[in-house]
Amino acid sequence: MLFNSINFAIFLPIVFVFYWFVAKRDMKLQNALLLVSSYLFYACWDWRFMFLLLFSTLLDYVTGLKMQDSETQNQKKIWFWLSIIINLGFLGVFKYYNFFAESFAESVSRFGWQVSPVMLKIILPVGISFYTFHGLSYVIDIYKSRIKAERNFVDYAVFVSFFPLLVAGPIERATHLLPQIKKPRTFDYAKAADGMRQILWGLFKKIVIADNCAQYANQIFDNYEDMSGSTLVLGAVFFAFQIYGDFSGYSDIALGTARLFGIELLRNFAFPYFSRDIAEFWRRWHISLSSWFKDYLYIPLGGSAGGNWMRIRNTFIIFIVSGFWHGANWTFIAWGFLNALFILPSVIMKTNRNNLEIVARGRLFPTIKELFQMIITFGLTVFAWIFFRSENMEQALRYISGIFSPSVLSVPKFEIMENVLSVIVLICIFMFVEWLGREDQYAVEGIRKINSKPFRWAIYLVILLTIYFYGNFGETVEFIYFQF
Repeated sequence: MLFNSINFAIFLPIVFVFYWFVAKRDMKLQNALLLVSSYLFYACWDWRFMFLLLFSTLLDYVTGLKMQDSETQNQKKIWFWLSIIINLGFLGVFKYYNFFAESFAESVSRFGWQVSPVMLKIILPVGISFYTFHGLSYVIDIYKSRIKAERNFVDYAVFVSFFPLLVAGPIERATHLLPQIKKPRTFDYAKAADGMRQILWGLFKKIVIADNCAQYANQIFDNYEDMSGSTLVLGAVFFAFQIYGDFSGYSDIALGTARLFGIELLRNFAFPYFSRDIAEFWRRWHISLSSWFKDYLYIPLGGSAGGNWMRIRNTFIIFIVSGFWHGANWTFIAWGFLNALFILPSVIMKTNRNNLEIVARGRLFPTIKELFQMIITFGLTVFAWIFFRSENMEQALRYISGIFSPSVLSVPKFEIMENVLSVIVLICIFMFVEWLGREDQYAVEGIRKINSKPFRWAIYLVILLTIYFYGNFGETVEFIYFQF
């Protein structure tokens, strides 16, 4: 079920009414309703994968209890590694088996050996990377004695499968979400109104920005060999705004939807395209994944505690693993490797935490230096996105070689250029609004501070009309991160 679909527009109000007006203040009934609704939401993709989600949930629930009740450290360790191996095993089979099999066959063929690997004809379960990481963080936290195992199965199952975050995050922590699930929740009009406001902005990002940029990015990437260098640059920029509008739009809708039910999810985006260096970008892009890798991989590997060699090694490990997490393709690994290279100078010189505050806080305009830093960071990010978007390494390299040609100085031109200027104008307006709201949790949060109610509603009406008139409703486009 897509957030930008009619089905979800019907589903959400029904769950909301039952949650607040039928279950009322009965927390157990509310949690049971959320669990049933979440499985129904997931079943709309493919009901068969409900059983995989249920198995993953049962696995970590049981192993969590077994670790909690273990009498010796060895028993605890056995249950811990059982959960880790099975979780990663399922993820490996569904997501990475064919990739490794093909890569192995290609590698040995270079030595004259012909291997025909057995390929699995399986569908990647939507959201498997996200709910697997939910369970892994829970199990690791119990093993490290950071939390105690949850004994109420319904509460734990809601933590894993809560429908706003189930298929594309944010990746939650038991320390943050479980306490909210376990305490009584009462309806808060201000919080619900804020949730609706964030949902509206998320829909604008997805339908107006992401889906419009997608049609141009797809046209250019699919026909890159026939495009000029300037057109290829434009295609990469369109994809940069497509993926930002798509994924941050999803996160806005997820956070806003959760807020309707009195639950606060982890923030996942903090205006990343206003970053002044790559380190800041990664503190602001897909925050829940970046922090997950920092806490559960980077720090256990030694973090920055050692010398330069350890910092460099650990940086490359987390970025390459992050790339591999996104998909079974060498392009994702190259994307992760590139970002590691980009961030390396700041890691070596220990300047990676220089820009912790949002740019130009308290000021309308950035300094010339800040503007230059943002342009350079955005340019590096767009360059790396080429690998992320490409079907394979050959396409990525050919695309880049096409950019670095004399035609990069020509006027961009491709077949479906109709309305391209209006989309560029919409992107500029979008980024202007994001800039004005960059000190808030999301761009239009500040609307609530406007005292005039008619003026507030006029702004909402403008956003709705923009979605209606400029939204891409040709076909319902899935969110990019559903494939991960």
